[in-house]
Order: sequence, then C-alpha cells, then structure tokens
Amino acid sequence: MLTSREQQEQQEQKALAPYAQKSADSRGRMHKESSHDLRTEFARDRDRVIHSRAFRRLEYKTQVFLNGTGDHFRTRLTHSIEVAAIARSIARALRLNEDLAETIALAHDLGHSPFGHSGERTLNDLMAGHGGFEHNQQSLRIVDELEKKYPEFDGLNLTYETREGLAKHVTGFDRPRKAIGFEVKSPSLEAQIANVADEIAYYSHDIDDGLGAKLLTEDGLATVELWQEISERVAKQHPRHDATRRSYFAIRCLINAQVEDVIAHSNRLIEKAGVGSADDVRRCEQPLVAYSLALHKRTLLLRDYLYHNLYYNSAVENVNKRACVLMAELFEAALKQPRILGSQSRARIGKSGLHRAVCDYISGMTDRYVIEEHERIFGRKDEELTLFKARRL
Repeated sequence: MLTSREQQEQQEQKALAPYAQKSADSRGRMHKESSHDLRTEFARDRDRVIHSRAFRRLEYKTQVFLNGTGDHFRTRLTHSIEVAAIARSIARALRLNEDLAETIALAHDLGHSPFGHSGERTLNDLMAGHGGFEHNQQSLRIVDELEKKYPEFDGLNLTYETREGLAKHVTGFDRPRKAIGFEVKSPSLEAQIANVADEIAYYSHDIDDGLGAKLLTEDGLATVELWQEISERVAKQHPRHDATRRSYFAIRCLINAQVEDVIAHSNRLIEKAGVGSADDVRRCEQPLVAYSLALHKRTLLLRDYLYHNLYYNSAVENVNKRACVLMAELFEAALKQPRILGSQSRARIGKSGLHRAVCDYISGMTDRYVIEEHERIFGRKDEELTLFKARRL
C-alpha cells in the first residue's frame, strides 16, 4: 500500500515537534505548481537539488586541496553529503524536519566558486563596484534563475524555507549579506542545523585530509585541548591499533562529541525560549541550535590551529592563489571578449550586465575547467599548477 503525500504530512504533524517546519505549512514556491501525490514539498526540493547540474559540478570544486591532487581528499560534493548526514542526525534527535535540514545541507554550497575560499575572495574583488560575489547569494541565484530544467520557469523553484536556509547560511567562514525577502531575525531550526552541521563537518574532516596530506601531525594536534582529550581516550581504549587507525577513529569520536553537545544544548535553548511554532523561531534574536559555550570555546581553538597550520599552509595557500590568478585572467579576458562565455551566459548580459554574466559563468566552473579554459584561451599550460598536481599530495 502506498503512502500518499497527505499521509506523510499527517505523520509529520504527529511526530515532529510543534516548532518544526512542517511540509504542509510551507510558504510555497515563487512559481505555483501542483503538489506531488507521493512526495512532500521538502522531499521534492531535495531531489531537485541532487539532480541539478550545479550539484554535480561540486565533485570537481576545491574543499581545501586543489581538485585532482589526491583521490581521497574531500571535494565540495563529498563535503555537502557529509554535512547532510550530520544534519539529518541532529534533526531526528530534536524531532525536526529531516528532509528540510538535509535539503539545505546538500544545497548550501551550490554557489561556491572554484578554488575554495580563495576563489570566493578573488571573485568578490573582481566584482567590486558591480555587486560583489558571495557564495550564499550565488546559491540562491542558481536555484532561482540559473538552472534551466523546467519549461514553465527558470531555476529550480524551491520552497521559501529551503531558499531561506541558503540566504541565511552562517558559519565561521560564511557571513551572508542581507537577501531581499528574508528579513526574519532567525531562519528555521532546520536551517540552523545545516549551519552547525557545516562547521562540524569541515573542522573534523579537514583534520582527516590534513593528516592524509601530512600537513598536520598527531604531535601538532596534541597541542589542541579538544583533540588531545579525544585522541588520548581513543589511545587508551584501543592501544593495539596503529596511529593511523586511531586518528580515523578519533575524528569519528570528535564528530560524535560535537553532535551530542549540539543536540543537548539546543534542546535546552529551545525549551528556554518557549517557542511553539516555526514562526516563533523566526522571531528569536539568537540562534537556538548551537554548541554549548564550553565546547564552542574549545572548537574555536581547534579552528585557529587549522587556520594557521592547514588553511594558510603554503602547500595549500600558494597553489590556490596561483589558480586564482588564472581565474582572474580568464575573468578579464571574458570581459574583453564576451564570446568566450557560454550561450546561456551571453544571453544574460542584457538583463544582468556583463560583469554579472561573466561572474555567473566563471563561478560555475569547476577547478579543472578553469585551468583547461585558461590553457585554451591563452595557449599555454601553467607549469606551476601542472607540477603541483603531478606531485599528488
């Protein structure tokens, strides 16, 4: 016997907390569509994100390490999948809408540029005086305009609640500008979960990649209180295993400790706030999904260590900076010769302006496509990047 959308919505009403965002209570889509017989609105959003071209391109976009420098390093795609898994776990424990939390998590980096945060800063500089560039806004632009999959409208026509989560995606890295139409003080709890899940994923998994690249060491990480405590506990529990296996398990324990802390502390915050609906949450001045103060302080120490020893490590920073030089040269070439742009980007020049059309085109590129296009247009390989990728960390 099939479970209809109406039955699924009724199950949400019974099983989810009063302050969870229910599918049946969605504020709807920008373009009116008929409901699906077997899928809720947020489940449809999730499927649209997964089937988008922007989502598939994340496989070839830098997380920390330039794409192609190692087979086991995270990319934007694997990172997004890991964020979604963490988001679902937190949402389930707090009796919130798992489909919505997962959808926002999967979509949160759709608008990210090539070459990680270095690429985002470069594009923002190139767009000075023309609206700048910020990947949360670009994610919205992709789902609202740039994807071309449906005959009746541009974009993916996602629900307000998913789009709200993209517009208000806030982490230690992400400080989105105000987006028109999302003036609420706080987004849904499901969107807040995606924010915290993003931080949990990238701190923990960047340690894994950093150790794999031998840019981080066990001895160096032992100076960070949070890592030291967990790794020592793992070593006592599993003394016979080698250091590599223990470090993998310590990362798993780190994620688990953060997730459990967020669930327990958020539950206290929600109870204290006394919210009775999803819109009550939106009126709250401060987020209700968060680390405890004690763990937050310790996590900041871990973040600082990663900044100094991984993100700003010359083996990471120098190659990303070099790649960004190629991207900037490609950007300037496209301004001078718009024929370089794809047909869809050229068609947007009249509506969005040349700079924004070029930015849409360049920001949507994968790492390798930027390098290949630069070689094609300028007629030369970049020896520095070629040598770096040949080393394979």
